[in-house]
Amino acid sequence: MTDPYDILGVARDAGEEQIKAAYRKRAKAAHPDSGGDTEAFARLQKAYELLLDPVRRKVFDDTGYDVELTDAVDLQALVAIEKLITEVVLDEREPGTFDPVAKMRASLQEEIRKANFSKSELERHSNRIGLHLERLGKRPGKDVVGHMLRARIKAIATAISETEAKIGATERACDMLEGYLYEMNEPQEEAETAAEIEWDEPRVRSAAQ
Repeated sequence: MTDPYDILGVARDAGEEQIKAAYRKRAKAAHPDSGGDTEAFARLQKAYELLLDPVRRKVFDDTGYDVELTDAVDLQALVAIEKLITEVVLDEREPGTFDPVAKMRASLQEEIRKANFSKSELERHSNRIGLHLERLGKRPGKDVVGHMLRARIKAIATAISETEAKIGATERACDMLEGYLYEMNEPQEEAETAAEIEWDEPRVRSAAQ
């Protein structure tokens, strides 16, 4: 995640005038007309717009993320978590009877497992096609079969890259869920036992007296 405060070179508690002054100073050197980098200038503008928007700034300060400045991997990770949040919201079980963060983490781990299996299968298919190509003598003239097999290998390579990107984003989503502690309800049997002990203690003390 790109940090807008770092981009503008201002403190976390910088006011509007400080932000504007920092932007004007950096924009002069970063503007493409002055020989600056186009992408760097675009990031500078986005950072400036974010910090002048109180709502977006508050969201960034609370979460560390902003859609406009988030890189592709982080954005995919946030989308994955958003889907899992929807599942938690729709879960009819009583809060405290299950750990929603653990549930989300388990779902992400399962997605990673499936994606890794899919990747290994794609690699296996690609290797098998490659072995066919090695044994296939090139036909004089137009090589239709060879062309199609090579095209299939290329398509599989693209699918493998997409799967690897999904794995990376899902692993990033898992990282985002680290550190949360969810307070669970006390198991009913333990709660009842504790209540019985508390109820019996006065009687025990009374008998002892």
